[in-house]
Amino acid sequence: MAGAHENLPLPDYDHVTVGALPAAIASLTADEVAQLLDYERMHGDRLPVTTVLEHRLEALRGGATPSGGDPAAARPETNVAHGGGGVSPATSGPPINPPSQGVPTNPAQPR
Repeated sequence: MAGAHENLPLPDYDHVTVGALPAAIASLTADEVAQLLDYERMHGDRLPVTTVLEHRLEALRGGATPSGGDPAAARPETNVAHGGGGVSPATSGPPINPPSQGVPTNPAQPR
């Protein structure tokens, strides 16, 4: 079913950037790319993404073969670990106090 995210052939599809998408789908079959295209049209329907998927699907149907790439290699880089990333007293910054003369962008405070 095209609407089920957990059945998509590409891990973390919703987080793959447009620039990384061609490499991510290089190893997929025509049916798998068609499944992603259906999912994209039902959800985000982003023109650059549908264009990439349509061109790859057209190439596969025209005789191109899936390459031996790894779809998991196109996962986006993130700065936060997936296991948490919450702020704790040990990782938070120092408290910020407003200046004694007030803040010019806040009219409720004296200047």
